[in-house]
Amino acid sequence: MGRQEQCNRKQVKDFASEPIDRMQAPSVLKLKDVSFSYDGQTENIRSVSFTVNQGQWVSIAGSNGSGKSTLSRLLNGLLFPNEGYVEVAGLELVPEHLAAIRRKIGMVFQNPDNQFVGSTVEEDIAFGLEGLRMSRKEMWERIHRYAEQFGVGHLLSKHPSELSGGQKQRVALASVLAMEPEIVVLDEASSMLDEQARGDLIRILKQMHEQGRYTILSITHDADEIKASERVLVMRAGEVIADVSPSELFADKELMSQSSLEAPFSQKLAEELKSRGLMLERSGHERELVNFLWSFN
Repeated sequence: MGRQEQCNRKQVKDFASEPIDRMQAPSVLKLKDVSFSYDGQTENIRSVSFTVNQGQWVSIAGSNGSGKSTLSRLLNGLLFPNEGYVEVAGLELVPEHLAAIRRKIGMVFQNPDNQFVGSTVEEDIAFGLEGLRMSRKEMWERIHRYAEQFGVGHLLSKHPSELSGGQKQRVALASVLAMEPEIVVLDEASSMLDEQARGDLIRILKQMHEQGRYTILSITHDADEIKASERVLVMRAGEVIADVSPSELFADKELMSQSSLEAPFSQKLAEELKSRGLMLERSGHERELVNFLWSFN
């Protein structure tokens, strides 16, 4: 990814909301005893219950086949539960509420190519806005505002096939967020990105989270993405087996193994230093680790 593509705080700013107290915030997602089966026999989701408050950033982790992506599709009516109750932004997930729910929740999928529908970046961002029936003036204002925020303003006339993987993922995010949903669900959205593009995406999500406007659900195997979130739901065989903080997850080797996860590099390095007798007072943050290492210089 070139210099023009790098996403910095100047490019991704002003998400137009004051930070909120997430502990006191209302819930925007509620699942109660939700079960789902594709074939009517084998349960892919089993009695899942949890609540997510407005403004929270929740990671959903687990090995392949644990039910993560199926769960995400139960949140906006791509699938309906066989049993249980799903509520999104105060609306029960039933057919008559689908249109309203889909205006409140935006999905960003693993492969951004699957989301492109226009022949240019501009047309692609406009597509979802046309579905909202907004005025042409407001539509073009949003297109340019969100394109600039995600550092793709210079790409509006480009065909999607001309973009790099990182650019495509930023366009996918801009297309979803231009519709200004309350909830953003990312289904393995960083898995096809290189290291730099993945870091850019995580920085964008951190800034969104700091503003408090968006509730974020990240379905991911990426340890750095999990570390940046505030809460982790761990799934196994269609069930939520843990609801913990990222630090609690990374400290539990059995849970990490069940999730098919590896700890972030900084944590693995800190543990290696401890095993060699170089004890750290704290090792939760990369900056602390860097400063500790510099003390030996």
